Amino acid sequence: MQQDSLREGLALLANPNVLKLFIAYLISFTGTAMAPIAMAFGVLELTGSTADASYVIAAPAVAATIILLIGGVVADRTSRQRVIVIAEVVAMAAQLAMGWLFLSEQATLPLLIVLMLINGAAIAFHSPASSGLIIQLVERHQLQSINALLGMARHGALALGAALGGLLVATVGPGWTLLMDGISFGLSAVLVLSMRPQAQTKNAPVTVVTELREGWQEFTSHTWLWTVVLQFALLVAALEAFFGLIGPAITQQYMNGSKDWGYLVASFGIGTVLGGFIAMRLKPRYPMRFGVICILSFALLPLAMIAPLDLSVLMVLALLVGVADQQFSVIWYTTLQTRIPPAMLSRVSAYDHMGSIALAPLGILAGGLIYEQLGPTITLILTSVLVVVPTIAVLFVRDVWQMRATDSPLR
Repeated sequence: MQQDSLREGLALLANPNVLKLFIAYLISFTGTAMAPIAMAFGVLELTGSTADASYVIAAPAVAATIILLIGGVVADRTSRQRVIVIAEVVAMAAQLAMGWLFLSEQATLPLLIVLMLINGAAIAFHSPASSGLIIQLVERHQLQSINALLGMARHGALALGAALGGLLVATVGPGWTLLMDGISFGLSAVLVLSMRPQAQTKNAPVTVVTELREGWQEFTSHTWLWTVVLQFALLVAALEAFFGLIGPAITQQYMNGSKDWGYLVASFGIGTVLGGFIAMRLKPRYPMRFGVICILSFALLPLAMIAPLDLSVLMVLALLVGVADQQFSVIWYTTLQTRIPPAMLSRVSAYDHMGSIALAPLGILAGGLIYEQLGPTITLILTSVLVVVPTIAVLFVRDVWQMRATDSPLR
């Protein structure tokens, strides 16, 4: 039975829409994996300050948090496919501009922050539209498989992109790396534009305020949903700071810089690919309980970098974290898609994304300042605490602990 599930999941690539989106994920997320490495090391080289780097890296999350709800409404009431294409084109323009600034030696903090804000605005429209588009590509019983498959593409691209990004930053610099990321967005937009998804389910047109209120009511009616989003508000704040700033700063100061950080992120990406194969076959009886427990592993890498341990040990830990991350991701997206009405999925996803990243800018800024004032050890310990404490707390929520895979999904 488990082998059949894996075979059926891989067979989805015979669906032209799924194949195009799979390739689009591979291309765009390979570039996306290179961008944070290029930006982090580019700003560190530009000013030498982790605090300055934190301002630039936090900018997309600030813009996304402000605009996400509108992005969800637009995706639900118009065309999710078209919204994704436009967002990819905007992101391409922003990345190309940043690459040119570094290459022409005209990069300044204000300019980089403005372009990163534009990038964040593109993310605000792209994320909820992507979550909703998936249900237009396959049948209901195939949702777990396509989530695992796309997760493998998304995170597997991290393996290639991170390793390539670390190598490129170390050889040709952040400018060329960002240009390649911009090109990847353009290629992805072409692929998504050529897809032919099923017709989108839409509610009767009402005001934007009414649509937001309906989405909020649906979001808050699921205890498992809003409590896990609260957990992720703290967790993402910590992890955005770690992956976007603290980790690169530590490898630059105590290890071999961008190359070692590229190896670590690549190991995480390889772990998510392995995790995708596992997620296609694994059917936990209590999906949310299992997924949340997997999140505890996210504290392993920050704790291991306190010393830091040998690179090979860190790579193994990063791989294990990647496997665990993929289990939670597949469970989370499949649960959303099977328990939220299709016409509201992008709006509810927008509340999910907004809540999850709401504290990310603060986490990144605080991470940069704490790192400079108190040093890496205290910063890494605080990062781990923000992972473990809210994760344990949410396990006490009844709906999270007791939700069964066999529960009646959609009202």
